[in-house]
Amino acid sequence: MRQVYGWLLLTPAAILLIAFTHYPTVATLWHSFFSQGTAMRPAAYVGLENYLYMLDDEIFWKVVRNNALYAAGTIPASIAIALLMAVWVNGKLPLRGLARMAYFTPTILPMIAVANIWLFFYTPEIGLLDQFMRLFGLPSHNWLGDPDTVLWCIVVLAIWKEAGFFMIFFLAALQSLPPELEEAGRLEGAGRWYYFRRVTFPLLMPTTLFVLINATINSFKLVDQLFILTKGGPDNASSLLLYYIYEVAFSFLDEAYAATLTVALLATLAIIAIGQFFIMDKRIHYR
Repeated sequence: MRQVYGWLLLTPAAILLIAFTHYPTVATLWHSFFSQGTAMRPAAYVGLENYLYMLDDEIFWKVVRNNALYAAGTIPASIAIALLMAVWVNGKLPLRGLARMAYFTPTILPMIAVANIWLFFYTPEIGLLDQFMRLFGLPSHNWLGDPDTVLWCIVVLAIWKEAGFFMIFFLAALQSLPPELEEAGRLEGAGRWYYFRRVTFPLLMPTTLFVLINATINSFKLVDQLFILTKGGPDNASSLLLYYIYEVAFSFLDEAYAATLTVALLATLAIIAIGQFFIMDKRIHYR
């Protein structure tokens, strides 16, 4: 009877999981093996043709390169800044609650609002960044219109948005550490930096892994800011993989190829998750 009761409790969550996670994944994989159907010509099975086209798609590889640079720029920086902020607000700081609120505020802002805030910074001539440069006699620059700077402008925006969110996890982990460890370190004559490097940071590694996984997932799901700021331009210089999928599906109306790109994205995230869980997880937990 207890087993039946347990399954009944799990049924609503299982239905939602199957309906909104497992079924869409299988359906996407299935549609990736078909051509794009029309009213006059129904979809036909084409096997791996969509995948072969993806491998020859120059825009796809450019988007993959952009996403790799974006991930390399946002993941380490956002984690490092989040850890620094957590250590800072965990100490005896005046107005500590206000500082925590200030660091966390960007996280609760809507994506569209964040994009418009940073558009005010990056707009040529009248933007805050150009106004600051003008104080030093530097010329105006089209930050979002230059292929060399547009992606890094998006990286800065993402770090500002995510660091406060990751700070909360590090702050919770710091507050859960036994205070006896710090007292023992002081008795042994350990300095702050030595104690952080040898005791605090190793004990924070499980939290760091959790934050790393979230930061990795976030680096592949950016759409909102790109839609407002650049729409992937100029010349796809700021287009990322999920935004390219959105374009293919809703602008080019090629759902079959969009499904193929989605399968590639899911496979990439699965490989990264497996590597993080089964390789790194065994190295960071203390038994």
